[in-house]
Amino acid sequence: MSFPDITRDLKAAMPGLRGRLLPNQSLAELTWFRVGGPAQALFTPLDEDDLAYFLTRLPGELPVCVVGVGSNLIVRDGGIPGVVIRLSPRGFGETEAKADVVSAGAAALDRRVAETAAASSLSGLEFFFGIPGTIGGALRMNAGANGAETKDVLIEAVGIGRDGKKHVLSNAEMKFVYRNSGADTSVIFTSARFRGQVAAPEAIRARMDEVQNHREAAQPIREKTGGSTFKNPPGQSAWKLIDAAGCRGLRVGGAQVSEIHCNFLINTGSASGHDIETLGETVRARVKEHCGIELHWEIKRIGIGRN
Repeated sequence: MSFPDITRDLKAAMPGLRGRLLPNQSLAELTWFRVGGPAQALFTPLDEDDLAYFLTRLPGELPVCVVGVGSNLIVRDGGIPGVVIRLSPRGFGETEAKADVVSAGAAALDRRVAETAAASSLSGLEFFFGIPGTIGGALRMNAGANGAETKDVLIEAVGIGRDGKKHVLSNAEMKFVYRNSGADTSVIFTSARFRGQVAAPEAIRARMDEVQNHREAAQPIREKTGGSTFKNPPGQSAWKLIDAAGCRGLRVGGAQVSEIHCNFLINTGSASGHDIETLGETVRARVKEHCGIELHWEIKRIGIGRN
């Protein structure tokens, strides 16, 4: 399907725009699942000032959605109306370490932030090495792995609001909870600063190797997947609940519950966004029936479904 082209009017109202604004752009190639419909308009700002300029001139009635590398995302088959904003590594992907602080743009890969910290003998950020996303996503969902979370190391986050104004949020102002943040959802994160602790380089590298080895052994990292599908309920492991409910290997269309790790859904090659989301809801229903526990999605689902 395609949406009416809104980019011509937007460009006319924004003569100073420097980034790319394109109509009806497929989003499937931008997600790890490789599924989903188009963005009505896809905007890639050149830098923070360009993003602010765009937002100040964007009509208030147009919805805005932000995507990163699409590693924890299902885009529904009907696509996304309004504007999808994607920060590029060129304008938002820099990382730098000074003293015990690591600075990173929101489009920087979590893995690169861990590597930047390690290169400066800073410990505490090794867990980012095992998270296949960007810092923007990590801020929004308090991403974590291997016993650590974003909230444990964040100093402050910077973002641009829908009004085009810059916001600087402290760790406390981010209102972190498990796999989420209470920060204003209209703020688009552009950068962040993290604090590490000086440690022996060999110990840091050993920890990063441990994180990577765990991923390779326990997760289907070479499949078309979206990472952990459901949040772990308090005191429980989602994958164990899914396995106990008999869902290992369960299929809906071209979507399958991973045989390697039950909390991962995979696109076997022909899945639609509808297949993957339906499989996830089927898993939730079976777990609820089996043990009475309701699983909550960790993967973000955006867009409109099939008619």
